[in-house]
This record gives sequence, C-alpha cells and structure tokens, in this order.
Amino acid sequence: MTTLSILAVAAAAGAPTHLNPIKLFLDADIVVQVVMVGLILASVWVWAIIVSFSLRMGSVRRRCAAYEEDFWKARDFEAFQAERGKGEVPSGKVAGAGFAEWRRSASGKSVDREGARQRLSLAIDSAVAEEADSLANRLNFLATVGSVAPFVGLFGTVWGIMNSFFQIGQQQNSSLSVVAPGISEALFATAIGLFAAIPAVIAYNRFSHRVNSFESALQRFGDRFHASLSRQLEG
Repeated sequence: MTTLSILAVAAAAGAPTHLNPIKLFLDADIVVQVVMVGLILASVWVWAIIVSFSLRMGSVRRRCAAYEEDFWKARDFEAFQAERGKGEVPSGKVAGAGFAEWRRSASGKSVDREGARQRLSLAIDSAVAEEADSLANRLNFLATVGSVAPFVGLFGTVWGIMNSFFQIGQQQNSSLSVVAPGISEALFATAIGLFAAIPAVIAYNRFSHRVNSFESALQRFGDRFHASLSRQLEG
C-alpha cells in the first residue's frame, strides 16, 4: 500500500459520516451565527402563528355558524342580537353594525329609504372588512418571512464564503480542508433561511385563501341581513 493510499484511508476513517448542525453553528463566524439565530427565531414564530391561526380560524368559523343558524331561526332579530350579539362573534358584530345604523336611520320623523339602504350597506360592508382585516393581521409576518428569509440566509452564506476566502489568503492554502468547513457553515445559513421561508409561504397562501373564503361567507350573511332590513323599510 502506498503512502497516498494510507493517507486516504486515514482521512476517510477520521472524516465525519454526517453533518452535525450544532457543530456547524458553533464553528461558524459570529455574523453567520447571528443570522442563523435570527432565522431560527423567525421560524419558531412562524410555526407559532400557524398553530394559533389554525385554532383561531376553526373556532371563529364554528361560532359564526352557530350564531347565524340561531339568528335566522329567531322571531325577533333585535332581541336575539341583544342577547347573543355581545360576544366576540364576527357575525354578531356585523349584525350589530347593521342594527346600529338601522336605529339611527329610523329615528327621524321621515325616513329616506334609499339613503337608509345605502348607509346600511356601508355599515355592514365596513364591519365585514374590519373582521376580515382583524383575522388577517398576523399573516403579514408570514409574508415577510417568506419573502425575506431566503435573502437573509443568503447574506449569511455570502459572508461565510468571504470568510473562507479570507482564510485561504491567511493560510496561503487553497485545499478543501481549508475551504470546505467555512463553505459548509455558510450554506447552512441558506438552509435555515429556506427552512423558515417555505412553511411561511405555504401557510400564508393557505390562510389567505381561508380568510377570503370566510370574508365571502360573512359578506353573504351581511347581504341577507341587509335584504331583511330593507324589507322592513318598505313596510
């Protein structure tokens, strides 16, 4: 066996058999470590939003479905709203906005029917939009992470590669043993950036669709309620 073969076998025996993320993090440059920590925290927050939003959306849909079912069964809408519309139910808030405008429009001696219809429509539409915006408020963070995290990880990668080239200049050695560790640490930052961005993008698209679907359902309830109040104006 030649000397070159012996060195190759020794190198293979001493080489790690798999990547160690913790070691990659600890061996990385301080700037790359800061980037990694920031991306990891962003990923944790993304998953917290995903879990909390899923639970909240399911709860809101159930409460709205129960409220609307009982609402249309009630003989006196105003009495039902006074009893059940004080909670944090989006459908109840939409109905409350419609009743508030109805009372203001019908309080005068003469009622402008067309003007009252327009004001009712504006009040209901505004309440629907407000509830949808409240639900979608935290989704902005998902969109931000989904678009920014890969570039933040790329910044860490570029910095790590620059540091590797600096080490080549310092040691006057361009072998893989000098370059490879720094490049591995740098690319690990990009991997973490993608790990944070991919779930954020998927969740944002999915949740945006669910919010739009919920807003459409809430708008249908508002339109039906507006039609009911309009018939009372005609009476």
